[in-house]
Amino acid sequence: MSKPYLEVTYRRGKPFAAYLYLDRRAGDKADRSERRDDFVVDYSDDGRPIGIEFTRMSGVDLQAVNRVLAEAHAASLAAVDLAPLSAA
Repeated sequence: MSKPYLEVTYRRGKPFAAYLYLDRRAGDKADRSERRDDFVVDYSDDGRPIGIEFTRMSGVDLQAVNRVLAEAHAASLAAVDLAPLSAA
């Protein structure tokens, strides 16, 4: 299992969006996307969450993110995993 990592995209020097890459297998691609709270979850064709897109940099609810992951039996995140969002 790979560790989640966060990628922040900037536009004109300001944070624009972020994507949290979750555990992926070789060849995984987003089969469907689902809006949840203030983010969008991408799922593989077998229903595993493989990424979460954030279009707001502040106020992301860690508990809401972890609820999505728990529903899919994926490992929960710690505050440190999303800390770059508040720093951006």
